[in-house]
Amino acid sequence: MTHTVLVTGATGYLGKHLVPRLRDLGFDVHISNTTQANLLEIENLNVFDDQKFDYIFHLAALAKAGDYCLTHSGEQWEVNQIINSNILKYWCKHQPQAKIICMGTSCSYAVDAHLMDDGLCENNYLLGEPEEGLYTYAMTKRMLLVGLKAYQKQYGLKWSYFIPSTLYGPNFDINDTHFIFDLIKKIYAGKYHNAKVELWGDGFQRRELVYIDDAVDAMIKLLNVDNKIFNIGSGQDYSIRDFAQKLCYIFEYEHDKISYDISKYVGVREKRLNVEKVKKYIPNMDWTSLDDGIKKAVEYYVKEKSTSNWR
Repeated sequence: MTHTVLVTGATGYLGKHLVPRLRDLGFDVHISNTTQANLLEIENLNVFDDQKFDYIFHLAALAKAGDYCLTHSGEQWEVNQIINSNILKYWCKHQPQAKIICMGTSCSYAVDAHLMDDGLCENNYLLGEPEEGLYTYAMTKRMLLVGLKAYQKQYGLKWSYFIPSTLYGPNFDINDTHFIFDLIKKIYAGKYHNAKVELWGDGFQRRELVYIDDAVDAMIKLLNVDNKIFNIGSGQDYSIRDFAQKLCYIFEYEHDKISYDISKYVGVREKRLNVEKVKKYIPNMDWTSLDDGIKKAVEYYVKEKSTSNWR
């Protein structure tokens, strides 16, 4: 049986990996992005009036790394609330037979969530105050989950909600400034262009990565588990200095040349997901090691640099 699916945000980083995987599995995939069936106007989804979707993957969001949330809080609130409300309304009114799969963010966890019982556990997702600089984006993602639960309660609709740690791997956009891609680009520039390598913060803030294909695999393996929230991560965090050390080893660059700017925005000091639930549901999944994942991301970047006009 062929499943018909809609993927919003299909040209984002996760979408670029999810869409081909779904097609490889024989799914009939339809996409929505900023130019095709843009979610800012619900009428744009009328293009799918002749389709009955089995699944809707809602990946679309206005989000960027670094200090973007500090300077675009109003825009993020407006855009994300509109697109989330539109896709949920469309799901309920036009595609109630479909299951919707939505993406949350680890930014929604409270600043002190690591001190709570079970830490950054799904049960704690709506508790406490998110980090101030990410507050608006974090709350729009919380509201998305509230919306899913509300539609389930009133109309009996089915959903899943995934909370990934930072996604990484090959095929990333050169303008993506999530910390691991930023580190790769900066250390590459230091090695091959003698550029100054300066990182934000003191380097002791801790982060967790999950390999992009692992996140896609987990979402597909859990496709028929309904009305559940799942963290998706490695369950292991490292300091920014640790990540830099790994990249310096790959690039054969001296870590001592890196400087740290403590005046820059760094967000929360610690963010490691509790992944006991996802590992319980898919206990035999083969997760990509950090060293292998970083190596693949670097190989992709170096290859792209060698075959393009990037500077």
